[in-house]
Amino acid sequence: MKQQQRSNQSGGTLVYSTEAGGRMCPGCGEPVARCRCKELASQARAPATDGIVRVSHETKGRKGKGVTVVKGVALDAAALLTLGKQLKTACGSGGTVKDGTIEIQGDHRETVIAALSKLGHTVKRAGG
Repeated sequence: MKQQQRSNQSGGTLVYSTEAGGRMCPGCGEPVARCRCKELASQARAPATDGIVRVSHETKGRKGKGVTVVKGVALDAAALLTLGKQLKTACGSGGTVKDGTIEIQGDHRETVIAALSKLGHTVKRAGG
């Protein structure tokens, strides 16, 4: 039996295999039915930091709207999402977690610093 394989044009990653049962996951290379991407992402380690959480206020690239930015928290992705939710609730504001940072809408530096200190983090106020 002749095996059919097709690769994408850019990197040569296997996208389909008749032997493996069809489409292949581009992330882990396994058949889509046995994809391990979520499992691998949950096992991802926390980024290496100096142990100091920095809280700052930024308006750049946000059409003049200010956000409180929390950087340097040494937590994995799931724990960072949970911490972001706790901080947003404490501030009574919206926000997001992306690229290892927590952004909270508005100027809530003092509230965030107090909440993080209460949780046992070493916190510094960064910027002006």
